[in-house]
Amino acid sequence: MSLQQQIIAELGVQPTIDPEAEIRKRVDFLKQYVVNSGTNGLLIAISGGVDSAVATGLCKRATDELTQETGKEYITLGVFQPYGEQSDIEHSYATAKAFNLTHTVETNIQDAVEHIASTVEKGFENLDASNPRKMTDKGKGNIKARTRMVVQYALSFEMNLIVVGTDHASEAITGFYTKWGDGAVDVTPLSTLNKRQVRQVASALGVPAEIVTKAPTAGLWVGQTDENELGITYDENSDYLEGKEIKPEIQSLLENYYKKTAHKRDPIPGI
Repeated sequence: MSLQQQIIAELGVQPTIDPEAEIRKRVDFLKQYVVNSGTNGLLIAISGGVDSAVATGLCKRATDELTQETGKEYITLGVFQPYGEQSDIEHSYATAKAFNLTHTVETNIQDAVEHIASTVEKGFENLDASNPRKMTDKGKGNIKARTRMVVQYALSFEMNLIVVGTDHASEAITGFYTKWGDGAVDVTPLSTLNKRQVRQVASALGVPAEIVTKAPTAGLWVGQTDENELGITYDENSDYLEGKEIKPEIQSLLENYYKKTAHKRDPIPGI
């Protein structure tokens, strides 16, 4: 078995999908998890991107069906988490509107992130007062991702909800998520889809077209986009995960990302 075949098998990606069948399978998965957990529903952070929009659509369908089938109210809580002013916040609200979310809340993380960053920088100063350091953009970006999850879990605890993640196979292969940030969730209903397939499911669900086609970004610093940061397009990434041949240099880059980020996918080591 080649490394490509091994990675595809480990991530569970299929070469083609039936979007409607994928929706049904993933909605049923969420419904069963909620029932088994004895919770009141699902919490999804809506970033304004296609991944969270798809997860939102799946969550809302799952809790609506459970409410209808059981007579008990189950909810999907949509959480908007800008850092200060978010340039595409309207896409977060458009997603909530598209799926008729009746439970939403906005929790701006800027004050919390700035306080944590200031505390870290004070620590640098205590280490070496003659050479104080400022946090890097990437370091502060990790604080943003982890702060968002702290808020999500605080809300989920008080409301007895399951925290839903948006990570998928195209992110897993590159490790393109923050450890103990957006990777720290209860369930990942998109995990065996690549980015192309996520977009296919998005179109079938009725995600607004401008969200389906927008350039993916983690939104952790100004001007950041996934593809520029990684040096790989999502089409190339998806081709690889569908077993197709891609440029050797891109294949090598993808496989190196996979090897270097194994710690994000593996259980915590111990002895």
